Amino acid sequence: MSGIQRDLQAVLESKLGKGKVLLLIGPRQVGKTTLLQSMVHKLSPDKKTQFWNCDESDVRQFLSEANSAKLKSIVGNADFIVIDEAQRIKDIGLTLKLLHDSFPKIQLAVTGSSSLDLSNSVNEPLTGRKFEYNLFSFSTNELVQHTSVLEEGRQLQNRLLYGFYPDVVNNPGDEKEILANLVNSYLYKDVFEFQDIRKPAVIEKLVQALALQVGSEVSFNELGNLLGIDVQTVQRYVDLLEKAYVIFHLRSYSKNVRNELKKSIKIYFYDNGVRNAVLSNFSPWELRSDTGSLWENFLISQRIKNNLYHNRSCKYYFWRTTQRQEIDFIEEVENRLFAYEFKFSGKKARSKCPLTFSNNYPDVPFSVVTQDNYMDFVTDLV
Repeated sequence: MSGIQRDLQAVLESKLGKGKVLLLIGPRQVGKTTLLQSMVHKLSPDKKTQFWNCDESDVRQFLSEANSAKLKSIVGNADFIVIDEAQRIKDIGLTLKLLHDSFPKIQLAVTGSSSLDLSNSVNEPLTGRKFEYNLFSFSTNELVQHTSVLEEGRQLQNRLLYGFYPDVVNNPGDEKEILANLVNSYLYKDVFEFQDIRKPAVIEKLVQALALQVGSEVSFNELGNLLGIDVQTVQRYVDLLEKAYVIFHLRSYSKNVRNELKKSIKIYFYDNGVRNAVLSNFSPWELRSDTGSLWENFLISQRIKNNLYHNRSCKYYFWRTTQRQEIDFIEEVENRLFAYEFKFSGKKARSKCPLTFSNNYPDVPFSVVTQDNYMDFVTDLV
């Protein structure tokens, strides 16, 4: 499965030569470097390219102490400069601003493995000077383009269990080992590297607790009691995990209809494989009790990734009342709402829109997503 084209590549290529820094951030091991290398290979042969890897100590030292004269000595006659793992450089935003302003004809492309430090250090210096994008693990849309709808449909249960990390997809049979290494070596690395975390084991227990609650409303008070920490610490750790691209949240949708939940949240994982690896649970599909949660996490994460990769701006919610009427997923696009219910079975049980919702939001389309039609929901190709 090597050579899979990333949907974001076309977006990035459309921004070349626009006078802005291309900033590509996301979790570790999702293929950011590979994507930029693919872009470089497509450039005209007369374009001179430099690749600066900030994992190398001499590159780190040079860029950490950079001034315009020093930069000129290594920039030379380059047309395109890739700066990889830029979060390793202290005050990287100031260095990028200096590069951009001193050498305006050079196209800069920058990768960073976490928004924890990178976004905080580049946002102000690069205001008005950058196009920023997120890259995650593969999307169903990308894999369907590489093989076919039929082949990817055959892989559905594997994807639900093992997820979409490139190394996982490209090495069938080794998924468990790869994911265990990913979780143990990389998952919390940015959190621990850039923040003062006094009890790392608590974060791991928190992630496990969140993994067990995918698709359910999350109570920070209950999590605090479970872990023996205060609510503010729970909220801080959840925020850090979101910034490290481990999890994301949906808020409840409410327009002051009576009995609507107004301040609830649900937590999801960007990748099903990471969620299952956190719990060390790769049990066969027929033996699992969490198939509904896996299906919901898969569909929502894939939908969000596909929208991001195609530069579509959307807002996402769930909906529920105190009487437990609920809708799994609400997408807001240009002030229009679309409601979705997720059912793994092809039998559309409970497929009618809840009356409270349809009465109060009569113009909102309602759809049920099952195995039979999910490709329409997670790809642009069907």
